[in-house]
Amino acid sequence: MTRHVDVLIVGAGLSGIGVASHLVREGAGRSFLILERRAAIGGTWDLFRYPGIRSDSDMYTFGYGFRPWNGTKVLADGPNIRSYIEDTAREHGITEHIRFGRRVVAARWSSAEARWTVEAVDEATGAVETVTANFLAGATGYYDYDRGFRPHFPGEEQFTGRFVHPQHWPDDLDVAGKRVVVIGSGATAITLVPALAARGARVTMLQRSPTYITALPADDPVAVALKKAGVPDRIAYRAGRARNIALQRASYRLSRRSPTLAKKLLLTAVRAQVGKDLDMRHFTPSYDPWDQRLCVVPNGDLFRVLRSGEAEIVTDRIETFTPTGIRLASGAELAADIVVTATGLTVQMLGGAALEVDGEPVAVRDRVVYKGAMLDGVPNFLMVLGYTNASWTLKADLAAEYFCRVLGHMDEHGYRTVVPVAREGDRSPHSIMGAALTSGYIARGDAVMPRQGTRGPWKVINDYFRDRAFLRTGPVDDGVLEFSRVQAVRRAKAPVS
Repeated sequence: MTRHVDVLIVGAGLSGIGVASHLVREGAGRSFLILERRAAIGGTWDLFRYPGIRSDSDMYTFGYGFRPWNGTKVLADGPNIRSYIEDTAREHGITEHIRFGRRVVAARWSSAEARWTVEAVDEATGAVETVTANFLAGATGYYDYDRGFRPHFPGEEQFTGRFVHPQHWPDDLDVAGKRVVVIGSGATAITLVPALAARGARVTMLQRSPTYITALPADDPVAVALKKAGVPDRIAYRAGRARNIALQRASYRLSRRSPTLAKKLLLTAVRAQVGKDLDMRHFTPSYDPWDQRLCVVPNGDLFRVLRSGEAEIVTDRIETFTPTGIRLASGAELAADIVVTATGLTVQMLGGAALEVDGEPVAVRDRVVYKGAMLDGVPNFLMVLGYTNASWTLKADLAAEYFCRVLGHMDEHGYRTVVPVAREGDRSPHSIMGAALTSGYIARGDAVMPRQGTRGPWKVINDYFRDRAFLRTGPVDDGVLEFSRVQAVRRAKAPVS
């Protein structure tokens, strides 16, 4: 039996629960359903279970705008974030609208019927289920949950130790007394190193090139002071959120406009943290600040374990694995019992589901994004993608609010369908993230990510203040979106070139 709903949401992570919460808060009485492949709410925060897992953005901005984060930690750990998402779903009556264990494999739009038909596999039984919907919201993030990025290393077949990828951390892994080499220099690596040292491992962080790292206090001093003063949580949250959004934007703008000054400020702060005995070449990237995402450590925990000798850092290239470890290009050898490959993500759109419009496959890579929330030529479709230079949730919240505005506008005017249509020259050859960041996963994702626009609402610039005006208060019917009251709509155009 096929079930029909007004809105079908794919994914019950931070984004999906956010979209559903906004639908409930809108109070329009729309029916909705969430299909979630995993067995629990949380998305990324249910998948990743490696030691020390935490947010890489402050919780004032990583939390939802409509529901305060009441803790004082600047960066929250995975279990607390997961609980926050679960509590949000429960408070808004969303949990009973989730079907767990459903892997969406295909989503097909029919202009003749003005609806989506979505096929999902029940992974427990293998049965295929069908859901139809007036609107589809893709809230799956942009990476493959099954496969993290894992390059092949020369000679790795002869290594007699154990390889572990952080995306699939074994529950039974005991690192106490073991020699552990963490390969990588991003947020996952700098989180793992102090966490593994605290569990008794002898840790080496092996990086090919350094990353910009900054230390923040583990507890927000302003949040602590406001709590002690008895300021209501909602007021304290709004004040802290506004402050941190402004600080994020100021930091990013400084880095883009005055990269030499930003680099000097960041490296001076690092020097103060690492002390005189650690070589600054391990912390001095070859690129400018925010060419790749800035990494944050609470209370300088990474620097502390490096200063104390509980862990070491090596900047070199792998020549080959040996039976007992890794030989480096410099000729040095690292002994290892366990090698953690913190080498990044594999980018994937819509959880790997096939997308079709009127029988024609949609290659997401060939489409351009409208207002960072909708896809050119794809009707009645929301695609939630967060920021790359700020907290993911800031953009996810705005996209969900905008989606509700569009739905309200359609109800008011009796429209059944809406589709953004790009014109000649609106599309650039770059991915929506590739022109801004140079991280490895961004470069690898070029093959699947949508294209960056060249102007107006098609240009994704990752600016919260601009997007807030665009999505919250800008006109819905701006001449780019095409609305229709009739059942049949124009066949979606081929991608512009």
